[in-house]
Amino acid sequence: MLAARLHQPQPIENRPLVLEEVPDPIPGPGQIRIRIRVCGLCHTDLHTIEGDLDLPRLPIIPGHQIVGTVDQIGPGVTRFKIGDRAGVPWLNSTCGECEYCRRGQENLCEQAKFTGLHVDGGYAQYTVVHEDFAYHLPDGYDDLQVAPLLCAGIIGYRALRLSEIQPGGRLGLYGFGASAHIVIQIAIHWGCEVYVFTRSEDHRQLARELGAVWTGRAEDNPPEQMDSSIIFAPAGPLVHEALRVLRKGGTLALAGIYMTPIPEMPYDLLYWERTVRSVANSTREDAMGLLKIAPEVPIRTEVEVYPLEQVNEALLRMKRSEIRGAAVLQIP
Repeated sequence: MLAARLHQPQPIENRPLVLEEVPDPIPGPGQIRIRIRVCGLCHTDLHTIEGDLDLPRLPIIPGHQIVGTVDQIGPGVTRFKIGDRAGVPWLNSTCGECEYCRRGQENLCEQAKFTGLHVDGGYAQYTVVHEDFAYHLPDGYDDLQVAPLLCAGIIGYRALRLSEIQPGGRLGLYGFGASAHIVIQIAIHWGCEVYVFTRSEDHRQLARELGAVWTGRAEDNPPEQMDSSIIFAPAGPLVHEALRVLRKGGTLALAGIYMTPIPEMPYDLLYWERTVRSVANSTREDAMGLLKIAPEVPIRTEVEVYPLEQVNEALLRMKRSEIRGAAVLQIP
């Protein structure tokens, strides 16, 4: 099969992903093989490629917003049949036995494996996954539109819940890429007022089109304090700016898998029972919850489409915040 593989972490400007032929994967017991049609691009892919994350194996095929059709099934598969459309997100497997799995916190499993990090992902023509970690996708979404739901949507949905925003509350979003443009739609569906903080005027325009009541830069002063906020941009100094306009007792969720160092800050920013919490991965419950609510909102994704051979260029545009909404690869 054709795949874009990473052999050595490098800045994306160096075009480190190489198109090459690799053996087709074969599904084992309980696994399905998916002929991939599209794969969404994610900032986590960029952090993998550039070495911001520890890489458990090389070479690796990145990508974890996978949409395709089941074309082979292994022994014992019961949830899927050949020809079914299926999606694969970031969480690829868990042990099911550790204390975190038993507590319903499988996103924290010590033995968890992640798509495109521990196992080959979606920048390729095929992938295999255990059927318990694949999903039937909602009707009404074509492949390109549904791909961003599988990470941008899922992690955004988890971050939204962990931000403890209440219906009708004021929500701040810092950074307005793939996740934020989905989260704003859910929050407005819940009756929230959404305030968007981002450097890009193009992103601010998209936020206004999607219903933001105010847009500006992180250092600007919104007309109201936030009840809850979510930081999607991987910039530690944003924590100061977000706490500065967060009400007493409010919650700030940090949605990224990677963030630059958070500068030392005066205690006054955190005082008054403000909460700062990270968002680590996601659970299958998060995935099912997001895929259920998506058609109810209904969530509409804004996508830019790139062929697989332009994957390096697409990721570079993402790094430069030049993507409007989400980027999706079409797999030949």
